[in-house]
Amino acid sequence: MAIKRTPLFESHQKLGAKLIEFGGWEMPVHYTSISDEHLAVRRAAGIFDISHMGEITVSGAAAADFLNDILTNDVRKLSHGQGQYTLLCNERGGTIDDLYAFRLSEEAFFLIVNASRTQADVAWLKDRASEISGRHDLQMSDASHNYAAVALQGPRVREFIDGCISGSSSSCARVQRVTDLKKNEIGGFSFQGASVLVSRTGYTGEDGFEIVGRDDSIRQLWDTLLGLGEPFGIKPCGLGARDTLRTEVCYPLYGNELNEQTSPVEAGLGFFVAFDKGEFIGRSILSEQKANGTAKKCVAFTMTDRSAPPRPHYPIWINGVKAGEVTSGTQSPLLNMGIGLAYVPAESARVNTAIEIEIRGKRAPAVIVPKPFYKKR
Repeated sequence: MAIKRTPLFESHQKLGAKLIEFGGWEMPVHYTSISDEHLAVRRAAGIFDISHMGEITVSGAAAADFLNDILTNDVRKLSHGQGQYTLLCNERGGTIDDLYAFRLSEEAFFLIVNASRTQADVAWLKDRASEISGRHDLQMSDASHNYAAVALQGPRVREFIDGCISGSSSSCARVQRVTDLKKNEIGGFSFQGASVLVSRTGYTGEDGFEIVGRDDSIRQLWDTLLGLGEPFGIKPCGLGARDTLRTEVCYPLYGNELNEQTSPVEAGLGFFVAFDKGEFIGRSILSEQKANGTAKKCVAFTMTDRSAPPRPHYPIWINGVKAGEVTSGTQSPLLNMGIGLAYVPAESARVNTAIEIEIRGKRAPAVIVPKPFYKKR
């Protein structure tokens, strides 16, 4: 299969980005350095190309009930223009994907899913839809080819985004300006005569916005935001900083902390499972795990001595016994220490438990710590 490129590919080339393959896409890993871009987001502003993410529309009179049957969170709690983090599980409680679900109107929902899981998600949704009655009241479409997207993240973003996308929203959450959106809200706005969807969401732990639109609009937005944001310290950011930022706040990455054999409860994401909403796919297994505990738990750890950074798949040792492996690991640019996430036996998952990470054949000391490593001031 040919590698795909986003509409911003030429922009990345002009900015001198180092490009890598990620989930079937050629994407920037960094422009200057991961550390510079990471710190720009923590202290000022950063802009990311997230056009590789998938978009799925689900609409019709049966849409809300259908989504509540297959997602872990409760979409009935969403007003028009609100979104929520949620997960798609199989019958065994394993995670097919984690995603954001937005309610655009009473009968229209917009799902933003992981790039590497878009095809699997669409296939799963279509299979489940074929099993229900009243299918004429449910419409579903993989709309990924219609959209590109950018994420604008950092504490200074709100100082200049209104200068780029001006005016009030015309759909979804009704607000006078973009910065009036509350966390997890989405609104339809106009940018240079074209429609864009703007949500107050992100994957960095900072305040920020994600903007979805047609290819030409996102190209213009990218250039406009880089220009407007320059006095505020904006930097274009790649996948490297995206990964270090999300690790500092302990956000999971599909394929690392989540997969079809790992449940949201095991991953520590039980808050996003609405057990009180009635039946949904995977509920019986997840409910049993919540009641009786799980064999493994996802924990956060820091290195306690100087060492090379921990990396995914490095073995973990506890009391001289190999007990798990790192799922995500990096050198934190902000904290200046090695940090990571890992699955360990539940009985060994307590905070302050001493562990060892096997790095290049040698064991380096580490300790389990509370999540997250970093909290926004």
